[in-house]
Amino acid sequence: MRDWLKSLPAVDRKRIGEDIKTVQLGWPLGMPLVGHLGGGLWEVRIKLDNRIARVLFVLDGSTMVLVNGFIKKQQVTPKPDLDLAKERIKELKRG
Repeated sequence: MRDWLKSLPAVDRKRIGEDIKTVQLGWPLGMPLVGHLGGGLWEVRIKLDNRIARVLFVLDGSTMVLVNGFIKKQQVTPKPDLDLAKERIKELKRG
């Protein structure tokens, strides 16, 4: 997750950080900023200048744990990105 964020332009990182902070401070939130993907998995829906980013997260108690982030290029969330998020959730639960 951190490597993905670092690979983005500073203006995009700033916008993503602002939206994540909004979710952290305002939880629980719903659409249009936050969507539920099922099984405890949520997404922050971020509009950048010329594209759309998604940050997938779970709640560990009251802590927001970011498990994946990507630039959205199609209507549905790509299966590889969902699978990666689910694998990271399993790792989180294992400790």
